[in-house]
Amino acid sequence: MADADDVRRLAMSLPQVAEIDSDGFDFRVGNRGFVWSYPERHPGRPRVIRTDVAVLFVGDEAEKQALLLGEPDLFFTTPGYDGLPLVMLRLPAVSVDRLAELVVDAWRMRAPESLALSLPADGGQRPRDDEDDHDQARQ
Repeated sequence: MADADDVRRLAMSLPQVAEIDSDGFDFRVGNRGFVWSYPERHPGRPRVIRTDVAVLFVGDEAEKQALLLGEPDLFFTTPGYDGLPLVMLRLPAVSVDRLAELVVDAWRMRAPESLALSLPADGGQRPRDDEDDHDQARQ
C-alpha cells in the first residue's frame, strides 16, 4: 500500500525534480509535470485535491488503455482526461515497488532526453540514509 509520502519520496529521489506548491503533491522535471495529486471535480462543487490518487503521465493512448484494461483495480480515468496521456492511480491499492516503477517511467517520458538517458536502467532508486541505518540495525 502506497501513499502521498511515498510519491513524494520517490519523485524527489529522481534528478532535477521540482515540487510545485499545491494542496497535494505536484512534481515536474524540465518544467513538465509527471505525477500530481488528482483534482477531483464535480459539477456545482469546488474541486477536491485527492492525495490518495495520483495522476501519472503515461506517454500515449495505447499505454493508457493497456493500464486501464490490464489493471482496473489500480487505474482509472474520467471524461475530463479523454484524449490525454494520463491515468489516475489508486495509491492504497498499489505496492511501493510498483509505484516506483510508474513514477520513474513517467519521469523518463517527461525529462529532457539527455537527462532521462543518464538515469540507470533500474531507475536509480536507492534507500535513503535512514533506511540504510534501519536495515543495518535489523541485521
